[in-house]
Amino acid sequence: MKFLVDNADIQKIKKVYRVFPMDGVSTNPTILAASGRQPFDVLKEIREFIGADADLHVQVVGLTADAMLEDAARIRQELGANTYVKIPVNEEGLVAIKELRKDASAKITATAIYTPMQAFLAAKAGANFAAPYVNRIDNLGANGIETAKRIHDIFRQNNLNAEILAASFKNSQQVLELCEYGVGAATIAPDVIHGLIKNDSVTMAIQTFTKDFEKLVGEGKTMKDA
Repeated sequence: MKFLVDNADIQKIKKVYRVFPMDGVSTNPTILAASGRQPFDVLKEIREFIGADADLHVQVVGLTADAMLEDAARIRQELGANTYVKIPVNEEGLVAIKELRKDASAKITATAIYTPMQAFLAAKAGANFAAPYVNRIDNLGANGIETAKRIHDIFRQNNLNAEILAASFKNSQQVLELCEYGVGAATIAPDVIHGLIKNDSVTMAIQTFTKDFEKLVGEGKTMKDA
């Protein structure tokens, strides 16, 4: 399961990358707007930091298929071949996915996924990833984790060459459930990522080890001083 940072703040991205084994970054228009900077200035900075081989997902903003394809061309031109173009799955989005798939080298992420049928149609049209919004689905009274699992199963049962990029998480348990299920990828906000390893019991255990060792060799000393 790939882990992506769901953010466009380069300092937060660097902080996550310092600790965790990450595979890339995912953005959307709202995340970019929150930066207060011009979109491609932000995105080029992210691409330079994560490297040319890491996954970067960038969303189109155009509302028609033609406008989406124009956005896709600019995204790929500016950010390189390993950039996934995120296209929302409505009727115009499906037209754009089908058209963009005519270029075998294109990388496509179907986004704004709320139903398994959206994901199925997007994968059938040629998307590499489908991004169900786990927590947003929960907020609609459905089950985001089960929706993501159903999509994963539908892809396998229909021999579709697509994976899930699960999005919109509120806690580490949601991430764990999809990790256990073996979905393709998850894009996770920095605060949730840091919560994946935060554990008071671990902290207390480390503090106990340190105190016991210092009783033996002296306060502030470690193995290098022993």
